[in-house]
Formats: sequence, C-alpha cells, structure tokens
Amino acid sequence: MCLAIPARLVELRDACQAVVNLGGIRKQVSIELVPDACVGDYVIVHVGHAIGMIDPEEAERTLALFGEMSAAAAAAGAAQ
Repeated sequence: MCLAIPARLVELRDACQAVVNLGGIRKQVSIELVPDACVGDYVIVHVGHAIGMIDPEEAERTLALFGEMSAAAAAAGAAQ
C-alpha cells in the first residue's frame, strides 16, 4: 500500500527542491510537479515528491486523523 501525506512547505531551494515539515521533521522533496507551490502551502508528499497541493483546512483534518490513529495504535499496543 502506498501513502501520500500532507506536509507544509517551509523553504524553497534551487532546482525544483523544497523543504517540507512532516510532523516536526524537515524533509527535502522535489516540487517539480507543483511548480506554483509557495512557502506556507500544503502539498501532498509521496516518496520524496510533492505530487499535488491541498487546502490547508483539509491538510489539518487529515493530519489530525493520522494523529488519532497513531494514538489509538499506541494505546492498543500498550494494552497487550
């Protein structure tokens, strides 16, 4: 299964590269597929590439759901 996740673009670099914030982790990604992306925008990241842009509210809802799933998984693991 493949997963693409929303990340906030925090820095533009040369050669279609940028830095995104993935839950507090900064990661360099290619923005060649989203050349109009600007600092502060949310992009969908898959395997080191920003493959599209996403509305900030939808990005925040998605990230909150991922956080809830992670917390539930951690709680389930602790209960075993």
